[in-house]
Amino acid sequence: MFLRTESFKEFLKFYPVVSILVGLHFFLWILIDVLQFGFAQDIERLGIGVNLFILQGEYWRLVTPIFLHAGFAHALFNSFSLVLFGPALEQMLGKVKFIIMYLFAGIIGNLGTFAVNPEAYYAHLGASGAIFGIFGVYVYMVLYRKHLIDQANSQIIMVIFILGLFMTFTRPNINVLGHLFGLIGGFAIAPAILKNARPFSIWQMRARRSSSSDEITFNPNRWNKRRLPWKKYAGYVIWAAIAILVIIAVLF
Repeated sequence: MFLRTESFKEFLKFYPVVSILVGLHFFLWILIDVLQFGFAQDIERLGIGVNLFILQGEYWRLVTPIFLHAGFAHALFNSFSLVLFGPALEQMLGKVKFIIMYLFAGIIGNLGTFAVNPEAYYAHLGASGAIFGIFGVYVYMVLYRKHLIDQANSQIIMVIFILGLFMTFTRPNINVLGHLFGLIGGFAIAPAILKNARPFSIWQMRARRSSSSDEITFNPNRWNKRRLPWKKYAGYVIWAAIAILVIIAVLF
């Protein structure tokens, strides 16, 4: 579920929303921080979250910070988290519901930040609130929709959830309210968006692709043969990915 075995081409085809979001993170970073175009820096200046400006009527700042990041490390960490945990949920929900959930959680994160201290004059930006919304949906699955997620992946989610909360409260320069309210937003919208959802299955994606290519039959065993060596080491790879995620978070 969280082990990415797709090729790059398959990833783009199977998970277009996640792919676009990650591409947008780095596209904006290149324009703003690398090339330092004037118009791009104006976009950042007008798009970052500042509660006082929202209070004065600049309500678009509840949305635009979701797509902006404070440097390469920030964009890399959030994009890595999105690539690791977003694809399965995009397939389970579908593109439209995934977009609704992602934006809803991100906006709730920014709205919660604003509501607690509407006159604050400090900048906050990043996709963390929306990504914590993804965790919120998964936590809801673990508690109330156990048929959608197996025990092994439930354990992974809970470990990441606990580590995420720990880093939220211990690392400097973190929008704690954005993370917490984003998590709440994802958890709150989960009952509605998980209606009719099915467990993640890479085979369904490949079967659809095979059918669209006018193949006469689809034999899942041919993929199993290719993936067989991974079964032995899948757990190690997953936990190694989690360790890398934690190291990146601590270092940056």
